[in-house]
Amino acid sequence: MSSARRSLLTAAAAGGLLCALWFVPSANATSQSPAESAPAPSASPQVTQQARVAEPQAVPDTRLADTGSFDSTPYVVGGTALLGLGAGFVVYSVRRERLGF
Repeated sequence: MSSARRSLLTAAAAGGLLCALWFVPSANATSQSPAESAPAPSASPQVTQQARVAEPQAVPDTRLADTGSFDSTPYVVGGTALLGLGAGFVVYSVRRERLGF
């Protein structure tokens, strides 16, 4: 098997593994406590009658707190650094192959 075909096979296997891991659920996907199977209590006739009589109240104009923007600088810097590191490994590998090491 040639070295080019082996690299392509390795890249395809790595890509397939990453695609498979994309669909793995997170560790917090299930509840810690078991689900209760008790039936929900029915509302009393007095509660339902009061709900029919009650008038809808006007909702005041509520505003969410301004929490600021998301600071993505560390992620951009880290991603750029890792991209540069990967490109450096590719250049190093090509140079080694061409020089016959």
